[in-house]
Formats: sequence, C-alpha cells, structure tokens
Amino acid sequence: MTQPRDYQRATVNPISMLPVYDGELGARLTADGTAFTVWAPTAEAVTLRLFATGSDDEPGARAIAERPMASGPRGTWHVEIPEWLAGVYYDFLVAFPDGTVNRVADPWARAAGVNGARSMVVDLAQTDPEGWDEDRGPEIPDGELVVWETHIGDFSNDPDCGVPAEHRGRFLAFTHDGTHITGDPASPTCLNYLKRLGVTCVQLLPFYDYGSVDETLPEDGQFNWGYDPVNYNVPEGSYSTDPYHGEVRIRECKTMIQALHRAGFKVIMDVVYNHMYSADNWFERMVPGYFCRRTDDGALANGSGCGNDTASEHAMFGRYIVDSVTYWAREYHIDGFRFDLMGLIDAETMNAVRASVDALPGGRGILLYGEPWSATDSAVEPGTILANKGGALRLDRRIGWFCDATRDAIKGHVLYADQAGFVNGLGRAFAPSVRKAVDAWHGAVGEPKDPMQLVQYVSAHDDLTLWDKLCATMCPGGPTEADYAAGAAGGATGEAAGRAGGGAAGGETGGCHGDIADMLAANAMAAGLVMTAAGLPFLLSGEEFARTKLGCSDSFDKPAELNLLDWHRAARMASLVEWYRTLIAVRRGHPELCRGAHVALPAGPEVAAYRVGDLVIAANAGYRPDELAVSSGGAEADAALWRRIADSTQALACGGGSQVTVGPSGAVVLQLPERSFVIWQAPAAA
Repeated sequence: MTQPRDYQRATVNPISMLPVYDGELGARLTADGTAFTVWAPTAEAVTLRLFATGSDDEPGARAIAERPMASGPRGTWHVEIPEWLAGVYYDFLVAFPDGTVNRVADPWARAAGVNGARSMVVDLAQTDPEGWDEDRGPEIPDGELVVWETHIGDFSNDPDCGVPAEHRGRFLAFTHDGTHITGDPASPTCLNYLKRLGVTCVQLLPFYDYGSVDETLPEDGQFNWGYDPVNYNVPEGSYSTDPYHGEVRIRECKTMIQALHRAGFKVIMDVVYNHMYSADNWFERMVPGYFCRRTDDGALANGSGCGNDTASEHAMFGRYIVDSVTYWAREYHIDGFRFDLMGLIDAETMNAVRASVDALPGGRGILLYGEPWSATDSAVEPGTILANKGGALRLDRRIGWFCDATRDAIKGHVLYADQAGFVNGLGRAFAPSVRKAVDAWHGAVGEPKDPMQLVQYVSAHDDLTLWDKLCATMCPGGPTEADYAAGAAGGATGEAAGRAGGGAAGGETGGCHGDIADMLAANAMAAGLVMTAAGLPFLLSGEEFARTKLGCSDSFDKPAELNLLDWHRAARMASLVEWYRTLIAVRRGHPELCRGAHVALPAGPEVAAYRVGDLVIAANAGYRPDELAVSSGGAEADAALWRRIADSTQALACGGGSQVTVGPSGAVVLQLPERSFVIWQAPAAA
C-alpha cells in the first residue's frame, strides 16, 4: 500500500451536521417485551416488519406483522411490542420525502438470518456455551506476546487435518484437541500443533458477517478472506454449522473463542471499519449520504480501493465503531483488534475506542493495532487527522501499527516482487536499516512512543508469503514448482492441495532454480530478526513451515486449496518449525526483548549485530564467515562461560554452528557462519 496524502474536502459536508443520538439503538428485549430503535433523521416514516425466518426460501417462511414506528428525539424512530420476540427476524421500510422507500436490515443488529439479509432479535444469554461466565482470556505479559495470523477456513480446510468433515473450515474446528495428520499420529495439526509451536495470540481474519460468500451454498467451494462487511456485530454464517438460525453462529463463535482461551491463547479479531462490501449498505439505506465519504463533487471516496470509504469522522459512525468494538470485547471476550486500513479511520475515533475498551473489566490488556496506510486518497472532513503514519503520534501509546519499514528492510519491498532485502541478497545495503529496525527505529522519524506500538513482521495474509518472496528474489530465471515446494517430491501444486509427501528441508532440489538450503537460511534469518526485535512480533500462519501460495500475492478469493494450511508440509519442514519454536521460546524467556534497548555492535558490513541485556544476537547475511568481538574483560572474558542458545545453521543442519573463541587481544570473539542467525548469552557478572 502507498502512503497517500490526506485529501480533505474543501467544505464541510452538510449531512455531517445531522443530530447525534447517544441512546441505545437496535432491538432490545425488555421486561415488557421488545423495543426497536433506529437512527434515521432524514426519513419521513419508518415501518418495522417481523418475519418467522431470515429469508423467504426457508420452511415455515411467513410475514408476522408490520408496525409503524414513532418519531423520537434526535432523529430516532421507536416502537415497542409487548411480546418477547427472541428468535423473530425483522427489517425496516424507510420512506423519504422524495418518495423513495428503502428496505433496510438493522445496522445495529446483533444477530441475523442467512446471508445477513434480515436481522434477528436475540437473547444473548441463551447463546452462551456452558462455562461462558467463567471464560477469560489469558493474562500474558507484553514480553511473551507472539501473534500468529490465520483464516478460519485455512486453519482446518486440509482434508487430512484430523478435524471431522462437518467442522472443517468452521468455528468448531478450533474445539478439537489432539488432532494429527490422518494416519500419522506423530504429526500434530490445528490446535494441537499451535499449542506446541508456542505462540500466544491467534489473530483471525474477519469473522463478522460478510457478503462475498453465499451462506446458502456451503458445499460450493467458495472462499474469501472476508474483507467485505455487511453486518458488523454479527458473526459470519458460513463458519457455522447452520447459517439459517441466527443464534447458532453466535454460540459456535463463542465456543471457538472459549476453546482458544482454554488452550492459552489470546484471540485477536481482524476488523474492517474503513469500508463496506457495497456502497449500497444498510447504513446508507438508512441515512443516505451520511455514512460513506463523498468528495466535494458528491462522488464516493475510494481510499480503500474497495469502492467506498466509511466516514469515521461523522459522529454517528465514529460512535458506531466505538460501540461495535466494545460490544465484541464485552460479549465475545475478544482480547485484541487488528484494524484493516486504520489509516482511513480518524485518530480521534481510534483513541475513543481505546478509552472505551479500557473501561471494561481487564480492558487495559486488550490489544489494539492496525495498518497505518490506505490504498489511495480518501475525502475526509476539513481538519480531520487520520490514524495513518502522519497521524500515528496522535494515537494513544497503546494503539500500535504494522511496521512496513522493518518488513521491507528484511526481505525487500512488498510492492516489487523481485526486489530483495537484507536476508535475500542485499545484506550490505540493508544492514544499517535492519540495525535500526530491531531497535524499534529508535531515533528515526516517526519513532513510536512505546516500542510495543510497532508490529514487527515479514509476512501477513496479503502480499507474497515470506517463502514466495524468497522464491521471487532468489531463483534465477524465476521460481519453479519445485522451488515453491521447497524441493519436495510431487511439486507445489500437489502440496498446496494437502497431498505432498517425501523430501526433507534442504534435501532433494531437483528442478529448482534456487538454492533451497540458502532460501531456508534466509527464512531463518528473517524469523530471527522479527522474534528478537523490539516491538510486537507477528507472523502469518505457516510462515514457520515455508508456506507457499505459488507466487499469488492476493489470494483473497482464490480456491481454498491454494490458501489452506498444508499440514503435510508442516511435518516435512519440521526443522524449520523447530527453529521457530526455539525463537519463540527465547522471546518468551527474555521479556527484555520487547522494550529493551537493542544496542548495535560493531560488525562486518553484511552483519546486523546487537546486544539486549545479556543476549548477543547476530545475523550474518553474507556468503562468507564473519566474527564479532564482544568482550575483553570481567566474567565475560571467559569464553567457556558463554552459552549458545540459538543457531540457525545447526537447527537447519546446514553448517557446523557458531563458535566462541578468544582473539589475540584477549577479547571473546563469536564466530558467525555464513548465512546464519545466532543468539549467545553472556555469563552472569561475578
């Protein structure tokens, strides 16, 4: 993504001045029945309609009743029905002075029928799984936070993952413990694998109700990442075992979260408040022109690249974002939120979100971070400061952002597939940047208030996977299927479908254009830099086993077979997985890594070396051994007392390992093998 200028309207959009309402909106069960309230200040009349089902194509479908709503304070419309309507579906007919009548589901709904076309009145207490009142997210110190990003479908779509077919690709896949590759009990999958890996936070791609998958066709092979919001406060029905009954998806979503908490993981929800699936959405049907940004000439803004931008700076949508995030945190026990294209949301709203979740019990432990960029210019109201790179320092110190500068320094620019970085061929050019990156860019322009504001990473769901980026930059003549497959017999196509076997990391490389062992060394260095950098470490699921999407950089709607986590590959790449386990264990065992000063050490031009407390860390991106003088006196002068705690060359069986020696001047010298990442621990002072 680019970092566009903050395009601002020349004049204030008059519709932004509509009256603001701060009372409860949506459907609410009361002691006397059910109350419905909507905000539609430009409407002439609003009618509530009640239905037995969420669509007209279901058994028992029928209209129940229609009720006119009364105009209320500050643009609201209200009606009370003296019946307990839990399980009843509803929508509204909103009439305007020009004769237009819009059918609208409830933007504030907390439950919906199939495809989110009608809202549903819900008794949330009846959706709680057993033991929900006792459910709490784990308390994990900042120094032990490691985020692993996955898609609910990717997690269990591999037919050999060991999850029952009826739960594969759904919320309930996360409730199965002890799973393994079919016929291979020694190879863990899904939750069983994740617990062994050692990460502490699971970030899930969008699982609110989105529009790009037809929930009536569950066996149709549809796939989408889900960045297409329809009903923000409703879970996605295609991830449930029954998308027709609105309470089922809620209960199963909560059950997933409960299972992840029980296994020791925080749950981070990917949220997309910057745009909607369509400009023709429930918000715009309810109050035309208010919820989506317009340019001065009335055209829809498109900073998201998705056809519309929501107007967070308009008071009622800013309020909506705050209320929605707080609702998910309170009702679903969500432990953190990742904001898609946060650079399109105004900084004031983001700070209001922080304040709101902080007020919840345990809310100060909720993680908030996002992408500080957008696709292109938006059209914000005059004076609005967006939560992009330019506005990042206006954010609360406990709101973070993804650091693309770290990502690009380590592996090369994300927008240019063939451009290398420190680990994949340009060590000398990028070593100075990497030394700053691991220290959270201390002293650089845009330095964060707190190192933990920086999400440090080299791969995420979009753009090339780390392995595919290495293939693009390290395979002369372009990568082959064998390169993508990391030299596996059978090629990448079979493996991506979850069918690959055979081979060993760094072993058979027939048909490859790249040196697989060298690419694995680059992968290991990239992981080492992220896991030891100041900030919040983050990785795409499967990065730890060289996940490939066959060079596809935008797999949002590609087949599930391309996107799924291939558990056979995880088993085959066990040495790389073990390297990640080692790094994660080091990270969790040394909390000083998250905020401690990463002091750069004098080193060769292709080496990034730094000291954090008693840890000496070095990445040698060069193709010849190097050395690092680390001490000349005191207890540290005894080379025998230094302890090597991580060495990529030994982990991947591609070298003799780093050694410690004493130089001519009496200084302790660490020997750095070519293409290596090593961590040594200094002896304790006397």
